[in-house]
Amino acid sequence: MQTSSGPEFISLDEAAAMKTGTRVTFVPGMPAVYSEALKNICFVKGVPLIRVLHPHMGIDKATGEDRQARLYELTSQTGLPTMFHNEERPRNVWSEQLALAERIGATGSPSLIPDDFELRAEVFGLCAVVMGEDGMVWNMRILIDTPLGRKYGYSEAACTAAPDKVAAVVSLIDRRLEAQEQRGSRYLVGETLTAADVYWATMSITVLPPPPEIMPLTRQNKKALEYFAMNSEIPVVAEALSQRIEDHQRYILTTYCETPAVLGGDPL
Repeated sequence: MQTSSGPEFISLDEAAAMKTGTRVTFVPGMPAVYSEALKNICFVKGVPLIRVLHPHMGIDKATGEDRQARLYELTSQTGLPTMFHNEERPRNVWSEQLALAERIGATGSPSLIPDDFELRAEVFGLCAVVMGEDGMVWNMRILIDTPLGRKYGYSEAACTAAPDKVAAVVSLIDRRLEAQEQRGSRYLVGETLTAADVYWATMSITVLPPPPEIMPLTRQNKKALEYFAMNSEIPVVAEALSQRIEDHQRYILTTYCETPAVLGGDPL
């Protein structure tokens, strides 16, 4: 795969053969939210990334082979993103990727996992309801019947329940931001930036797409951003969204993350 502009992407086999460096799989031009979130975590931590082409789902029409077979052979899974670091085992779960980024982060970079275990429990709890199984993004993916939705357990019953679950997480975040605001904090946990802020601000684009100066439009992401905008218009979700949610998203992404987002692909 070639892209018309932006960063260089290496092949999966090239990434697997490397002995040093941090390599993360991406789809050029797409704000695949788990990849985008990990990219933002690594940006905050000062971890340089080598971008790797993540194979698409499905069968290659020319060869008749599963396009993700090699990824599965290397990592025993097919999730996006996969993270390689030096010669360590690959990681594809967000909590393990976060722990690795925290460990290898640049000296002086913000600590995204609090030392205080009570605050740490709050951070991981908030991350889980946003990113974990049956969390906000999980339910966002089963709002429609697609190959990705079916991978996450799409059914008519699950689809019917999903909007209320998405809205419940958005409302939880809003209440949390309101309580923190009353304490004089702009962050979801404690008085400083944590992983909860970076993950939520990134994942919130699925229900509140940011402007092009934060998330540029590409040929590859145009449909996805239109879908995210439709999510924001679902009545229960629209009711849950607030100015606090928008302000927090914009503040975290523009203050701590690389904006406009560097996606590759074909800009529009």
